[in-house]
Amino acid sequence: MKRTVFLLLAASMSPIALAAEVCYPTAVEQNEDGSEIRKVYDLEPGQDPAGISRSDFEQNGVHYTLTDLLKQEMPEYQERQHTEEVSLESKNKDMASILALLPQQKEFVTEDGLSGTLTLRLDTVQVETAGYGKSSKTVTTTRRYPNLGSQDTSYIPKTVEENGRTMTLQDISWQTDNTANMDGYALGERYTAVATYSGTATSSYVTGYTVTAKYEGTVSRIALDRVRYVAIFEGTEIKPVVTLPEIEDPGPDGTIP
Repeated sequence: MKRTVFLLLAASMSPIALAAEVCYPTAVEQNEDGSEIRKVYDLEPGQDPAGISRSDFEQNGVHYTLTDLLKQEMPEYQERQHTEEVSLESKNKDMASILALLPQQKEFVTEDGLSGTLTLRLDTVQVETAGYGKSSKTVTTTRRYPNLGSQDTSYIPKTVEENGRTMTLQDISWQTDNTANMDGYALGERYTAVATYSGTATSSYVTGYTVTAKYEGTVSRIALDRVRYVAIFEGTEIKPVVTLPEIEDPGPDGTIP
């Protein structure tokens, strides 16, 4: 029983749900003698024209009846200036390399469907450092320590400073110096230590560049923004109904009492 009631309710409500939205005219035109009225409706694309009234109506003693419904698409030309900023990466920052990445002109379509050719504005090209990296390498240096009485490593510094960098002792090679005094007597063996030191040199470098630039130009489109319907009503003059007076039947003698 409940199911039957539900179906009846649904059936009764469906015509209401499917009713077309009422359309209202944007202009009403009438000819000089009033024999024709045109009602103009400008609808959005996709709007249902079923909401346009087709019913007869009366106005100023004239009865109007729909005779035709014309449809006319109303394309609209849209145009505006558009600026688009682009961003890209470059390994070099010289202008020749940058311009090789940026075409002088490019085709572009906006989010709302306008399209056109944009031209690069050279005065808007900017180059910024994208980031830095670090590299390191091992560097070496040598120190000579002459006129040592023995090959004693305690005389050799374990670290040295060079160019603001601390270098650590890595290796020692010894050279023998046979020396004598001014009388020719040998003073004994003397040694020269050749010490090798190493350290790490760290340097930073640019990993790349970010290039930004602006393109400008005119974008346009032909858009179907509305559809025009013209309802033509022809009029017929409403003639008044003339009521004649009632005539009584004559009597038996042929006279009207």
